[in-house]
Amino acid sequence: MTTPTVETTARNEEQLRELARTGARELGAELSPEGTVPEQGEADHLAAIRWVAENFPQARIAVACSMADAVLPALVADQIPGVDVLFLETGYHFPETEGTKEAVKFMLDVNVVDVMPKLSVAEQDEQHGKDLFSTDPTACCRMRKVEPLAEALQDYDVWFTGVRRDESPTRTNAPLVAFDETHKIVKVNPMVRWSLDELTDYSNAHGLPVNPLLSDGFLSIGCAPCTRRVAPGEDPRAGRWSGTDKIECGIHL
Repeated sequence: MTTPTVETTARNEEQLRELARTGARELGAELSPEGTVPEQGEADHLAAIRWVAENFPQARIAVACSMADAVLPALVADQIPGVDVLFLETGYHFPETEGTKEAVKFMLDVNVVDVMPKLSVAEQDEQHGKDLFSTDPTACCRMRKVEPLAEALQDYDVWFTGVRRDESPTRTNAPLVAFDETHKIVKVNPMVRWSLDELTDYSNAHGLPVNPLLSDGFLSIGCAPCTRRVAPGEDPRAGRWSGTDKIECGIHL
């Protein structure tokens, strides 16, 4: 890893905007026609991670991970050992997801940070009605995911996500690097061009922790009450909030 030579204090918004513009320009693969990867040069995901390692101090870098798999934390930790991995501890996760988190802690050179909502599940039930996820899933996601993450990201200048363009129509045009207008930091999606098969193949080839639910028909894993198996041929995210018109928790909108 190249040791960052930049200052360790937080940048202001305009500095981060300029860094995002520079990153998009330097990581020119993002702008290549029809989404093709250049014949020469470093792979998108490696180049994006290297760019972050060289331009941001480690203390200001975060990786978001749902613990469906550990590919993104593993890729980032290869170049930025000890990086913070943010896990949204909603209180509604599958046991398999919690088990995957523990495996990531044990196997990878990362610092897993549990990002907690302000209310426990019991407190939320008392204040907003039992099982809010079934009556108002958007409000539940906001309180247990969106708002806690927004607060946690205030401590960082850049965050990595595992967003892929093949996941859903809302992510088709996801960029490799951009300024996140919601959180006012730089957002990097190193695996944006990866397919689910490529992700699975990489995970298997490198012996990385993987959520066993992925091999049981759960191609996109969220909270247990709001996630079902996906039928063959369905969109990978069709199992999220099934039966509603909701397709995103709100983090990446």
